[in-house]
Amino acid sequence: MKYFSTRGDEQELSFEDTVLTGLAPDGGLYIPVSIPELPKDWQSSWANLSFQELSLEVLSLYISPSEISLEELKTLVDKSYSTFRHPDVAPLVRIREDLFVLELFHGPTFAFKDVALQLLGNLFEFFLLRRNKDKKEGEQRERLTVVGATSGDTGSAAIYGLRNKSDISIFILHPKGRVSPIQEAQMTTVTDYNVHNVAVKGTFDDCQDIVKSLFADREFNATHRLGAINSINWARILAQTVYYFLSYFHVQRQLPGKQLHLQYVVPTGNFGDILAGYYAKRMGLPIDARLAVATNENDILARFWKSGRYESVDSVPSTAGASDGKQSVGGVKGTLSPAMDILVSSNFERLLWYLAFESDSVSRKEACATLKGWMAKVKANGRVEVPTNVLEIARRDFVAERISDEQTLETIRSFFKGTPSYVADPHTAVGLAAASILVPKNPPGTTQIVLSTAHPAKFSEAVTKALSSEPSFDFENDVLPDEFKGLLEKERRVIDVERADVDLVKGVIEMVAQERKAKTGNVELGV
Repeated sequence: MKYFSTRGDEQELSFEDTVLTGLAPDGGLYIPVSIPELPKDWQSSWANLSFQELSLEVLSLYISPSEISLEELKTLVDKSYSTFRHPDVAPLVRIREDLFVLELFHGPTFAFKDVALQLLGNLFEFFLLRRNKDKKEGEQRERLTVVGATSGDTGSAAIYGLRNKSDISIFILHPKGRVSPIQEAQMTTVTDYNVHNVAVKGTFDDCQDIVKSLFADREFNATHRLGAINSINWARILAQTVYYFLSYFHVQRQLPGKQLHLQYVVPTGNFGDILAGYYAKRMGLPIDARLAVATNENDILARFWKSGRYESVDSVPSTAGASDGKQSVGGVKGTLSPAMDILVSSNFERLLWYLAFESDSVSRKEACATLKGWMAKVKANGRVEVPTNVLEIARRDFVAERISDEQTLETIRSFFKGTPSYVADPHTAVGLAAASILVPKNPPGTTQIVLSTAHPAKFSEAVTKALSSEPSFDFENDVLPDEFKGLLEKERRVIDVERADVDLVKGVIEMVAQERKAKTGNVELGV
């Protein structure tokens, strides 16, 4: 399997080079040259497989055994998911008759991004160790400088996936004061030698723009050998497709004999998690109902499915005032679900490429040219409006709903008071609220699976705000994991950057590189 850039770079890369490169030199995202079909007997032969076994089956459809043998891939998969607290890795919990929650927060940092980033960290290390295996003493080693932006969960998941990894340094940019206290502590209390937290005075979108600028700077990229851990890295999307298959088989077991009509409801900001479901569907997973995009008040994705306009701020002024939750011209709106406080969903570009390709039955080259034109308009004008036929194709596979903070709090309360009682974090609550709105719009008998992206303890302020009036609620006893106790008091290490400036961040990376070279006395590829 080979991979190419959505923006038309004609070079096709191996899986290894795709993973290590991350973002294409032309600014595009890598996608496979084709989407593989499932084996004819997959529904029977995969039905009783564990998450690890399913991972091996799905990943091997995209990774040639000449690059990673099945034995090597199995070792990588088993190592990656040995850190999870639940034997199913991603257990499926039944909440109501036709409503399930897919819990994705049983990894080391209590967030869904552990599923992909534990694997990605091991892939990085595997490739680098192989490349450096025959290096002689004193010979230049290949290293990787991993750079990422986080609105909360990506940072800690990436750090825990890469801490102490050989030949890797990691720099995580987060918007100072705009992530939850637990999220910030999870990142900044990791003091391993190769981990560097950078607090940028700005928004997540500022951090994301800086990361993209670093990758676009070919000289800087070549000098420091940058690697990507955000969902722009194809390996993250691939790893996340697995739990769609796992949940499909698990819901079959819990609803034996029922003719399944599935709808996945996904709280999303950067569009990576739900795109994995799109790939699973394209591979052949029977998802009858449309994939549901659940956004908070930063609703660029919901507005796209409403109007066909992909724009960072709503071009239709709100007449309802600030309480309506419309974004002001000032940019991103702070919400109770901060991991989704994103104006521009970078990973949405992959779907746009498929829409361009399918809308006019054009060639790959022509689809790349169309996509490149759309993204140029987004960069120049902050918006692009796709043709009507493109929007119709998008609506065939997806539906979108926007959820306010008020709806989020009410959803947390209602599910806590329900039977069975369930404590949802605010992001999961966005998904649950969207699911309830969609019930009357869906065909009768639709079974919904809401992806639960984070443990409620990571967002104590929102959960406590919603449930403080409930006499039976005790956050510390009922919600707080032992791993979080005392976390806020631990020693921290963080580098402050006074404004969203790519040159300031370059200076941080170069400073660390010089310090490392001074300690080792070696000139190496990468920091």
